[in-house]
Amino acid sequence: MQARAADGQIIEVQSPDEALEVYRHSTSHLMALAVTELYPDTRLGIGPAISDGFFYDFQRGTSFAEEDLAKIEQKMRDLVAQDLPYQPAIVSVEQAIKEFGGRDEQLKVELIKEKCDERLSCYRVGSLVDFCTGPHVLSTGHIDPKTFKVVSLAGSYWKGDEKRDRLQRIYGTAFLTEADLHDYVHRLEEAKKRDHRRLGKDLDLFSIHEKAGAGFIYWHPKGAWLRHTIESFLREDLLRRGYQFVVTPHVAKMDLWRTSGHADYYRQNMYLLNIEGEEFALKPMNCPEHVTIFKTHRHSYRELPIRMAEFGTVYRFEKSGVLHGTLRVRGFTQDDAHIFCTPDQVYDEVLGVLDLAEHVLRTFGFEKYEVELSVWDPNQKGKYVGEAADWNLATATLIRALEAKGLPYQRMEGEAAFYGPKIDLKLIDAIGRKWQATTVQFDFNLPERFDAGYIGPDAKNHPVVMIHRAIFGSLERFIGILVEHYAGAFPIWLAPVQAAVLPISEKFHAYANHVKQALQSAGLRVHLDDRNEKVNLKIREGQLQKFPYMLVVGGREETERTVAVRNRFLGDEGAMPLEKFIEKVNDLVATKAVRP
Repeated sequence: MQARAADGQIIEVQSPDEALEVYRHSTSHLMALAVTELYPDTRLGIGPAISDGFFYDFQRGTSFAEEDLAKIEQKMRDLVAQDLPYQPAIVSVEQAIKEFGGRDEQLKVELIKEKCDERLSCYRVGSLVDFCTGPHVLSTGHIDPKTFKVVSLAGSYWKGDEKRDRLQRIYGTAFLTEADLHDYVHRLEEAKKRDHRRLGKDLDLFSIHEKAGAGFIYWHPKGAWLRHTIESFLREDLLRRGYQFVVTPHVAKMDLWRTSGHADYYRQNMYLLNIEGEEFALKPMNCPEHVTIFKTHRHSYRELPIRMAEFGTVYRFEKSGVLHGTLRVRGFTQDDAHIFCTPDQVYDEVLGVLDLAEHVLRTFGFEKYEVELSVWDPNQKGKYVGEAADWNLATATLIRALEAKGLPYQRMEGEAAFYGPKIDLKLIDAIGRKWQATTVQFDFNLPERFDAGYIGPDAKNHPVVMIHRAIFGSLERFIGILVEHYAGAFPIWLAPVQAAVLPISEKFHAYANHVKQALQSAGLRVHLDDRNEKVNLKIREGQLQKFPYMLVVGGREETERTVAVRNRFLGDEGAMPLEKFIEKVNDLVATKAVRP
């Protein structure tokens, strides 16, 4: 791809990723031009390329409407046909302030004044003037009108500060080929069908109540069953792997959070309470309380490793604008665990966590995931705690475990937390989206702050090695991912209702109740639809509720002690003895089958 740099030179962009970023950034400017020509009262914010497209923030007295998006997209196509050049210029800060101030672009003026350079790069396309470093495509005619789309509207704040100007954000996307755009739009449409917020309501799994507080999930009976099933599965697996479960309070004095450091670096995200004149906080993390339990005994090296687990509910302040169903909330339950071990045990423990993650994610139907290894930047030692030798040992151990598992990974330089390196697993769902899930995290900070150690073979005290790990991340988020991955049609072992019993008329209610009781006695989750409605209506509604099985019962079934089986995926399976159906479903549940 040819592009024009800030100095006016035409350059060749070879990398496909770089070419796509240039293309998207150029299309962002094109959208800004379309908006300002259609709505001259609009002022500009910022408009970067992002991972799946671009956005532009606008300041305007009147709100944009959904129907405006089609007008903006058509205007962009008109501007493409005009083949307007992207004209770069290097100007002084004084000139830029005069140019943008004359256009009443006060947000741009603010950004310019914050720049330390005496000169800056601007681009002009048509009547639009914006400042950025480029490069851009040569002209609007180099943007194919079949490869971009204006996608959606959202609110935003200037510089992300809710105390500053409220802006309107328009999202768009662009690809280098029409086929890539078509695939993206298809994924967007599929994502809308799978939206866990809509399905959560339709399937009666959970609700969120603004009156009671945004960001907190109310689990309905079906959702609570799903949550209980997931939690029970992991709990049983962890017990087999030598974990010990603990339960810790939701509230602790600020003294604890001062010791852990959260009072200093995380206070703005904590909910604070005053109890009898003392400051308390709802816990944003479980780790300080786990270390507190660890310290109640003096531990020998022979007792280690200690694997301490908890389904611990934590609370973190999130701005209302970023809350999103169960995926981004203010109160959530982590499948949290902390492993206390010696340096010699670290490799086996990390390997064990990776084995656990692989088993759990595959059981839930996630066969693909990507791995990131976040490491420190040794040139910024002030950014991290711990000694270089500890960091190097921890990083080498994580790499060794990943290589032993044969897991390819992307090394994320400088992305480690200040207290240690980590491994992140990003699972890939049914429509190719990536979700953050498992984390394995070293921590050099908390053991030192709490003076947590063990007695070694030399009868001396040694600092304990602490590993944080979560497989799901949080139950709320993981359930939201599951809903979207399966579009609400869960595998039978996860389904809140595994079978619905549908009597064809009122005179078969007694047998339908017998079937229900037999299924429940076998440990299955059952719904009896004994409404005075036609059975075809019940079947249609059962399909919408995504029941794995529907069992129709009438005179023949009552006489022969059978059920007429309807499979969600395969349709009618015919009549089957009740005992045989129970045996079949229990086998599917026991093997965690994804499809019946």
